[in-house]
Amino acid sequence: MVALALSLLTLAGLTAPASGQDTSKAKSAKSAKSTKAKTAAKKSTKPKSSSQKSASARQDTSKTPRRPVGSLGPRSGEKHLAFRDAGSELDSLWPPKMPAPLPGSILPSKRIIAFYGNPLSRRMGILGEFDPDDMLQRLDREVAAWNKLDPAHPVQPALHLIAVVAQAGAGADGKYRARMDSALIEKVYGWAKSRNAIMFVDVQVGLSTLQSELPALERFLKRPEVHLGIDPEFSMKNGGRPGKRIGTFDASDVNYATRYLAGLVDKYNLPPKILVVHRFTKNGVTNVPKIALDPRVQFVMHMDGFGAPWLKRDSYFSYVKKEPVQFAGWKQFSKTRNDNPPTSREAILRLWPVPLYIQIQ
Repeated sequence: MVALALSLLTLAGLTAPASGQDTSKAKSAKSAKSTKAKTAAKKSTKPKSSSQKSASARQDTSKTPRRPVGSLGPRSGEKHLAFRDAGSELDSLWPPKMPAPLPGSILPSKRIIAFYGNPLSRRMGILGEFDPDDMLQRLDREVAAWNKLDPAHPVQPALHLIAVVAQAGAGADGKYRARMDSALIEKVYGWAKSRNAIMFVDVQVGLSTLQSELPALERFLKRPEVHLGIDPEFSMKNGGRPGKRIGTFDASDVNYATRYLAGLVDKYNLPPKILVVHRFTKNGVTNVPKIALDPRVQFVMHMDGFGAPWLKRDSYFSYVKKEPVQFAGWKQFSKTRNDNPPTSREAILRLWPVPLYIQIQ
């Protein structure tokens, strides 16, 4: 998360004369000030020279109120720099230059609302927290709420399944990750189809690599409704067990995923794929300016952090707004132990860029 140092402003007050102080000098000074004031008043009645008028005009201009400048941190309130028109020069960076959307593209005309998790765990996200019927009804209500709030971007519902899950144990191959059985992935795919939803398969590589994991998911990724998420938090390039430290992906890893998906689009004659990259630290994704865009793959940099609304906005400002790629995403936790209080939908829509991918965990 973002650590902020808040500057403190010190206000100096005026002190009264000490008890017993000689007031005669004070009276004399007061009389002198009065005389000077009368003399100045007489002088002020004389016509001003052109140079005096010019100086006066400059002085008036300097007093013109400036547009309020936003800030970061817990006291930023409604002037947070992640919001649109809060004084950030970064506003002008969005939208960045990008390829024109190809036929069949979901973004930017729609907003994706995705339920995230794994059915084998009630603690990894809302996708597995509730029984399937209950979970899908909750998705219906979330979709309806967003459609009502922003009808200009009709919702594309989605289920975002963690299909390769980072593990605390090394496993037989020492890769600290578990690939989900194809039957489980098919089950979630069926749930998505029942709601005309798309599906994301998410990859937490552990000590493995995208080059090893993505081909194993091709049987699903070749379907037009299935897209990809990659999670640098659990990419342990420097070794160690996932969860002990925050992992990382480089732009080269992201570019491999893009090339792989673009190849599937050509190979199977598919509409553009969506690639979601989770990020909530600077080193979570390195060399961001080197990320290459491809019209066959729509890229989402997804702010994956949790916490109070101001803290999440700080992360959004630092790791999404400050380093534009293509589209933006926002993580919303369903539990107050993570997001306390939760960020309102209205506040999410005030962000700039406005997130077009909302993941609910």
